[in-house]
Amino acid sequence: MQNRTRMLVEGGLAAGLAIALSYLRIFRMPQGGSVTLENLPLLIYALRWGFKGGFGAGVVAGLVQLILGGYVVHPAQALLDYPIAFGVLGFAGLVRKPIWAGMLLGTSLRLVAHILSGVIFFASYAPEGTNVWLYSTIYNGSYMVPNLALSLILAYLIWPRLKKVE
Repeated sequence: MQNRTRMLVEGGLAAGLAIALSYLRIFRMPQGGSVTLENLPLLIYALRWGFKGGFGAGVVAGLVQLILGGYVVHPAQALLDYPIAFGVLGFAGLVRKPIWAGMLLGTSLRLVAHILSGVIFFASYAPEGTNVWLYSTIYNGSYMVPNLALSLILAYLIWPRLKKVE
């Protein structure tokens, strides 16, 4: 019971911290998306507690972000860009060692969710004659790759300290 309580408290903290960090933008893209540290707490939580907990905390974070000012053009787009995109970060919990592999998996799946949203709902932003898949991949990758790099650097600084807490 105590372990479950700890898991739920850490999940709530991870979701809350992800939302708080989303407001500290290092760089903002013109049509949405930012370089932030919002992935880091959710990825670390997934690595600590596994896929199920990580997925749940990610969905909660995504829903709260949506409620607090998400950009919505269609209900399916809202699902792809918020609860699904953040929920799939929980897949990091399926590959816990080495931690970079789990973080790469979770972040890559989030990128896929944003790419799909871009292709389906935001294709009109692609320049005339540009392949929408390529455009969406480059656009979304331009902020998701730096997000991953920052998360990896900080996770490797934080992880040894977290292992001592356990």
